[in-house]
Order: sequence, then C-alpha cells, then structure tokens
Amino acid sequence: MKLAVLAALLTAVIAYGQDISTRSLGLQDANGRTDDRILSFEKLLASSPDNLTLQSGLISAYLQKLRESGDGSYLDRASKLVNRMMAKEGGNSAALRFLNEIDMQRHDFKAVAERARDIAKFEPSDAANWGNLGDALMELGEYDAAGQAYTKMIALRPSLASYNRLAYMRFVTGDSQAAIQLMSEAVESGSPVPENTAWCWAELGDMYFKLGKLGAAKAAYTSALQLFPRLHRALAGMGRLQASEGRLEDAIHSYEQAQSIVPMVEYSGALEDLYGAAGMKSKARQQQDLTDAIDQLGRAAREKTNRTLALILADHGRSLPRALALMEAEIPVRGDVYTWDAFSWVLFKNGRVAEARAASLKAVKLGTPEPGFYYHASKIASAAGAEEAARQYSDRLRLLNPKFDFAKTRGVADSIARRTP
Repeated sequence: MKLAVLAALLTAVIAYGQDISTRSLGLQDANGRTDDRILSFEKLLASSPDNLTLQSGLISAYLQKLRESGDGSYLDRASKLVNRMMAKEGGNSAALRFLNEIDMQRHDFKAVAERARDIAKFEPSDAANWGNLGDALMELGEYDAAGQAYTKMIALRPSLASYNRLAYMRFVTGDSQAAIQLMSEAVESGSPVPENTAWCWAELGDMYFKLGKLGAAKAAYTSALQLFPRLHRALAGMGRLQASEGRLEDAIHSYEQAQSIVPMVEYSGALEDLYGAAGMKSKARQQQDLTDAIDQLGRAAREKTNRTLALILADHGRSLPRALALMEAEIPVRGDVYTWDAFSWVLFKNGRVAEARAASLKAVKLGTPEPGFYYHASKIASAAGAEEAARQYSDRLRLLNPKFDFAKTRGVADSIARRTP
C-alpha cells in the first residue's frame, strides 16, 4: 500500500472512531441526497444562524453523512452545532436528543441512558428519545428495559427506525424469526433517505447469513446495494458470504470496495486473511501493517476501548496484552453479549481459560444466533475440560452457519505470516 493511501486511510479511521451505530441515526425525514441537504442547510443557516429548525436539519444531515462516509469530521461539525444549541436552548428536548446521538457515537452509553430517562419524564411522546434510550440500554446489556423502550417507540411511531431497533433486540435475545419479520417490516416501511432502507436490507442480510440462509442473504445484500451502491456494510456482507463459498477473488474485491468507502479495522482483518489464503503475502502484510498502525494511533490518542480491534488482535494471535487491556477497559462501560464474547476470546487467547469460560457463559446466555459465539464457546469449553458443553456449542454452530468466518473455519489465520510489533 502506498504511503499516501495508507495515510489517508488512517486519517479516516481515527476520525471515524470505533464503529457507527446501526440504529441511532435512523430517524431521517428530509428528501434528497445527503450532500445536497448539507449544502442547502448550511446556506440557509448562514443567513439565519439562530434558527433551531435549520440547526436541527443540519445536525441530522451531518450525522447521516457520518454513517454514509465514515468521515469523523461530520461528527465534530454536528457536535459544535449541538453545543451551540445547548448554550442557547439547554433544556430543549431536540438539543438534548442530539446530544445523546453524539454521545452514542462516543460510546458514553450510561450518560445517554440517564439523559434519555430524564427527557422521557417531560417528553413521554418523543419517539426518538425512546429509541436513544433503547440503544444505550442494548449496549449496556439491559435487554428487557431496552425492549420496553423500543415497544414504546413503535407505539408512538411505527416506522423503519422503530421496527429496525426492535428487530435487532429480538435477534440478540434469541428470537430470530421475530427479528426477520420485524426487519422485513422496517424495509417495507422505507425511508426518504435511501441509505437508511439499504442499511436495513444489509442488517436483514446479516441475519440470514448467520442463520445459514445464504440465498436469502445474497438477495438482501443485493437489494441494499441496488438502493445504495456505496453501502460499505453490504459490500462487506457480500464479501463474507463469498468467502464462505470459497470465492476468494470475489470476496477480496467486495472487501476492497468496502474498505475504500470506510476503512474499518474489521475490513483490514478480513483482507489480511483473504490475501494470505490467496497467496498474496505482501498485500496481507500491508493489511496487518494498517491494523497495527490503527492500533498505534489509538494508543497515541489514549484510546482505552476498541472491541473490534481487540478481537482482530486475538484472532491473529498478536499484541495479546494490548487486546486484553482494551477489553478490560471495555467491560465496565459496555455489558452486552457481544462485549462478553469478545472478552471471552481475548481471555482465552491470553491463556486465562477459567475466566474465559465464565465470560463465554455470559455471551451465550440469551441464545443469540451468532455463529461466532458458539465457535468461541466450543473452543473455550473444550480447553476448560467441559467436553459435553463444547459438543453442544459445536452442534449449535452447525445448525447456524458453520462457515461463518473464512479464517476461523478454514485455518487461514494460522497460515499467514505474522509479526508481533
């Protein structure tokens, strides 16, 4: 990878942060392309700088563009506008809700939940606020309360945003049939913003893929890309599906496209494995270098948590103390099953099998149909001497999608040359 390209990717990655919420930006209601909306609102706001309606429209457009592009500068722009709004209208519910959307992106989930509960006391009919509350509670692992918040949101405003949220909650808590039905309703509800509908198509594709329904997954990803061709998560989903079918060249192309749009660290991890399997060792090392550089920049920025990076480091067996430090910082602020699964795998890779087993039990307690959970749980249980449990986890994996991860299910990760920084 040329240095200029690497520098550009790293700049975007650091600005982008760890991940973008799949649900918290789903209440868009303005027509037109996001760039056009931003330009229009900026021009209007220049002549009416204190207009709250225009400020709200521009903040929404910035947050939408953040998700579409991964450019963290849009989060900064939105944050400055929110601060301006808060300075003048501190008690305004719209300003407080926007502050919550900003804090969701910054992973301050406890602050979001507390603020959303306060807003609900005075604005109980604010559907978006119930959505923010549910999103924060999901990340904190408070699933019953999250479900109640989403149910109130649907009662107030049945829409793509509310169906999407409840669908995700149902999936995480083990009801895949209800999740698919609700996500289908989200797609049918649609949105004036094409990316939002495409995002739901991609989420539906992810659900089908994890359940081993590859034909339905492919159709969903295709629908997402037809609607919004630059949807990086749909491209990555298609790449994951192609890799599971052994179509390395196609998978590489899909992940390269996804990475060119938003250079998420998980795309680097996937490409490292795929390049290695295809015999492209130099390109595999470039992706490792990119992952390691992201880590180094995270350290320089005093980044304390990054669940995705920790998982990639654990999968590739390098910088394991760093992966453990990231997860030990993550657990106190993010108690969902995905964090417990990542923690279990990182503990296991660091040789702390008993602790890994305890964490793994928390990850699988809801019966979430995530193949990766059961792959991890089976390995950990076997190492802990719990062979019957390991067999049960392996059986569950086979019932879902045993080819969910190209590297883990084909041993690619172990075959690629690794270098510990």
